[in-house]
Amino acid sequence: MPVTAFIVTLSVLLTVAVPVALLSGEAQQVARLPRIGLLYPTSHDPRVPRLSQAFLQGLRELGYVDGQNITLEYRWAEGQYDRLPGLAAELVRLKVDMIVAAGPPSIQAAKQATATIPIVMSSVGDPVATGFVASLARPGANITGISLMLPDLVGKQMELLKEIGPKISRVAVLRNPDNATSATQLRPAQDAARALGIRLQSVEARNPSEIDRAFAAISAERAGAVIVLGDTVFLDQRTRIADHAVRRRLPTVFAYSEFVEGGGLLSYGPSLADGYRLAATYVDKILKGAKPADLPIGQPTTFELMINLKTAKTLGLTIPQAILQRADRVIQ
Repeated sequence: MPVTAFIVTLSVLLTVAVPVALLSGEAQQVARLPRIGLLYPTSHDPRVPRLSQAFLQGLRELGYVDGQNITLEYRWAEGQYDRLPGLAAELVRLKVDMIVAAGPPSIQAAKQATATIPIVMSSVGDPVATGFVASLARPGANITGISLMLPDLVGKQMELLKEIGPKISRVAVLRNPDNATSATQLRPAQDAARALGIRLQSVEARNPSEIDRAFAAISAERAGAVIVLGDTVFLDQRTRIADHAVRRRLPTVFAYSEFVEGGGLLSYGPSLADGYRLAATYVDKILKGAKPADLPIGQPTTFELMINLKTAKTLGLTIPQAILQRADRVIQ
């Protein structure tokens, strides 16, 4: 082959090869983006934007942006807990690098789906009592994240109800039996009720129609107030729950402020949004090489008291000044 022809041929080959090599490099770069599975038991509800947005904000503060240096795979159970195992299995088949699971049912589904992929809990009442981790200091296995320590708060919520209504003698506790954390809160609730001379009624609901039946049962038993235990189905249905309580003139206490924003009377507990945002720090640490087994469970350091005076007025209640002075937020 003449030298000139050889040079031309070589030039053509290089012209073709260089873009191919670049494309190949780009493909490899895209393939190396960490893929994070997000497992939510709720519906993709625009009314609760700040929870998922809080997690995304936490990621942004740490330098992660979906589609640029990280890929997020969302799965929503639409309030149907029985869908969670299948959704968790989907994420495992996608070979995600990590699963962020919101709430006990999601965590349980993720735990059953994989013993090797790291799992970050974004909200759970008591991860030790529910068997998700071995201890708060050393979780062990492939799970770590944030605990909201809800069982420790039920007694305080009961005391607040008694302050609001000293004559209250019967309190209903609304719980979702499919949520493992609710079982861990029953004993503290019973202990607090006994100490305050209150008779406790445990009522269960898994979905909107069962919530309706639960409030009918609460009315039939003539409960004077309701404590709603933390649950993502209840969070989705917070307006429905608040409407039931107002119609039946029942003072109601919740764990999360989102319920009060939705028309509930009073909440005392940790910030859900803070829990979601802090979960992003665990994602960051694991992506940088930390093992879930070695990352201590995060716990809230502050608890927020929020009161809806508008709802109090509708219920015909006067909130004691002592409680108002302690409130972190008040809806007028």
